Amino acid sequence: MKIALFCKLSRAISRAVLLLLSAALMTVPAAAEVPEWLRTAAHVALPSYPEKTDAVILLDEQETRVKDSGEIRTTRRLAYKILRPEGRSHATFVVSFDQETKVTFLKAWSISARGEEEVKEKDAVETGFTAETLYSDLRRKIITAPSADPGSIVGYEYEQKRRPAILQDVWWIQDPNPVLRGRFVLQLPKGWEHRAVWIHHAKIEPHAGGENEWVWEVQNLQGVEDELSMPPWQAMAGRLAVTYFPREGSTGHGSWAKVGQWYGTLSAGVREVTPEIRQKVTELTKGAPSLIEKIRRLAAFAQGDIRYVSIQIGIGGYRPHAADVVLRNRYGDCKDKATLLSALLKELGLESYFVLANSGRGAVAPEFPSMLNFNHVILAISLPAEVDTASLFASSRHERLGPLLYFDPTSTFTPLGYLPTELQGSSGLLVTEQGGELVSLPVLAPSTNRLLRAAEMTLGTDGSLSGVVREIYQGAPATEWRARYLSAEIDERQKMLEDRFYSALGGVALEGAQAIDLHDISQNLVLDFRLKANSYAQKAGDLLLVRPRLMGWKGELVGEEEKERKQAFVFDTATLETDSFAITLPDGYIVDELPEPMQAVYDFGEYRSKTVVDGKVLRYARSYTIKSLQVPVERFGDLRKFFARIGADQRAYAVLRKASPASAK
Repeated sequence: MKIALFCKLSRAISRAVLLLLSAALMTVPAAAEVPEWLRTAAHVALPSYPEKTDAVILLDEQETRVKDSGEIRTTRRLAYKILRPEGRSHATFVVSFDQETKVTFLKAWSISARGEEEVKEKDAVETGFTAETLYSDLRRKIITAPSADPGSIVGYEYEQKRRPAILQDVWWIQDPNPVLRGRFVLQLPKGWEHRAVWIHHAKIEPHAGGENEWVWEVQNLQGVEDELSMPPWQAMAGRLAVTYFPREGSTGHGSWAKVGQWYGTLSAGVREVTPEIRQKVTELTKGAPSLIEKIRRLAAFAQGDIRYVSIQIGIGGYRPHAADVVLRNRYGDCKDKATLLSALLKELGLESYFVLANSGRGAVAPEFPSMLNFNHVILAISLPAEVDTASLFASSRHERLGPLLYFDPTSTFTPLGYLPTELQGSSGLLVTEQGGELVSLPVLAPSTNRLLRAAEMTLGTDGSLSGVVREIYQGAPATEWRARYLSAEIDERQKMLEDRFYSALGGVALEGAQAIDLHDISQNLVLDFRLKANSYAQKAGDLLLVRPRLMGWKGELVGEEEKERKQAFVFDTATLETDSFAITLPDGYIVDELPEPMQAVYDFGEYRSKTVVDGKVLRYARSYTIKSLQVPVERFGDLRKFFARIGADQRAYAVLRKASPASAK
């Protein structure tokens, strides 16, 4: 798949689209009859599946046949049985194509629950791929089978001819739905060889088909069940990755070093410094007091002044556009933004390197050297040894290159020194003159991602609560808040602010709000609020029940209590969050009961809280730390206990009692 297309696509793209990105299409009449392979699949007896299974894949078959000329012909067949109304989406098929591919046919059929066979022949719709693609030869066709009610069978078949720059195929054998039967066929010319790698699945040996033909088969695979806070689908699903080539050593993707060499050759010459680039660097860095400030200004320019759009034709999906072209046009995709910033830095005398990455943490398969692992490009900036990297948290020391600062110019709200959360802990391909090297991208410490919240409130005898709140955001929390708020429409922003307090405090009126350094991503974000909640405390006779934890729910939902967890639990980022709430008590009331202090300490996270009375003030303080990005499934019991203890503390109440005249003296 082409890098440019996925620089900003969601990790939640369905597998149906991912499986078909390499396909192409010509409009041809559909066959009038349902093929025998679909009828055969429809009559296979199904095993028992969980009640909530939407559909089952009856057959997932792919045949790749390579000619001596290098032309590759791929035939794909896929059949679903719809089990529940929610499975109707599988009757819609998406096929993509570009000018370097040719498809001889696309056919789609359905067999209703009553056995009626139907075909739609002329309803395919052709569209572009994404709204952010300014111009691209990559297109897609969408066709919907006529019957998709529970009990129906839907199937499709296409044949594609292509001459790809990368002689590799990936066959995804797992799906969110169970797979009854899967089959992959590879046929090569005489003298060609192949290497097969199984990813997230036990190795399966092929059996011989025809001459120089290999066949892999799988049966009765469970679906990858959707769970809250699970790893990206690409990081878990089983797949077969195949590399084929005329002779040993001739492929450009035999090792990570060769993948880097291939990309280095493809991107050669795009980072030349022109007079226009030289002038822009002079303009942007004028008066900058330090080298780091100069780098920060150039990075901010690539982030904010170069609009994200995709322009790609054929191999252009991988090749960056020249830096001077990106500067002149003021737009580009992820690799174009990285290219321009690299050229700007070059004028400062700084070397920088492309880093191929994947926006799904853990999606890169180290055992499969291939460009197909990547959908994003960032930059590694080589820093002089004397530069203080204490505040450049997304930096690490390379054995040969010295200090490297990783930076994503596409991430609009991530400042220099940080790295988007989805890239932290991922593998990236560092591309240098020596080739490619798979490196681990930095994981930022909890202390770099801070949320500090303080409130000074006054409680009324009627249960009302009023006062001021200050929140200070640093790192990932600041990036997330800016992205949500600044991406919202102007008339939606006030409602966003009110809603966040309403969920915690009930009927709240926001009387004032101020943001400090909202648009300056190099600074911490500070938010000040003045508000009033009319009925915060609960009255019960002479008692007032007050929740000391005013706002800010910590922890996460983990799913149904009785359900066995199947996947690791993933946090967006390591973080440290602290709250300090002071509530001035109403006259005539004294504290009758306080929540117990809470402490929950695990290797993946810590939580501590305490509630005390200081004269007429009820004070609540707590800290919440997430130290690991992922908790393995075998530790899920501890994670559930961790969240349960946090939840109990957050729901705890202090009890205030109306003082008697004697005790009030």
